[in-house]
Amino acid sequence: MLDTVFGLPVHPLIVHATVVLVPTAALLVALAAVYPRFRQWIGPVPALTAVAACILVPLSTGSGEALEHRVGDSSLVEKHAELADTLIWFVLPLAAVAVIGYWMHRRGAATNGLVVGAAVAALVLSGATLVDVVLIGHSGAKAAWSGVAQQTQQARPGSGDRD
Repeated sequence: MLDTVFGLPVHPLIVHATVVLVPTAALLVALAAVYPRFRQWIGPVPALTAVAACILVPLSTGSGEALEHRVGDSSLVEKHAELADTLIWFVLPLAAVAVIGYWMHRRGAATNGLVVGAAVAALVLSGATLVDVVLIGHSGAKAAWSGVAQQTQQARPGSGDRD
């Protein structure tokens, strides 16, 4: 796996794309599931976005593993890595529901029960995916910035006297 670009770790670069694309896919899939007019207007975009997220997530986790080997293990990095490994299990079914939903829309879905079931699945998966992304992002921010915050606190004159 590509580890660095111009001397910078690839992980933060790929992760920023993931942090934008995955929630965007989740929101598009949810909107397409509940608003027929939006679904008609947007066409295959939610499904394509969710499939692209399925490609981007393993690139993010792979580059994260490469970065983890560079920076070493810590409990914060380990927690972040464990959470990040869960994202693919949310994004894959989200993409499947998005593709099935688009296919049903194109075929003029015959049964209302199927349409309602797909919409509920899309909403549940979209919400769960968004929650997972937030938890992963928060743990990653803690892993990346906790040392910086401690150094900043110690660097401020008189900062140790307030606690």
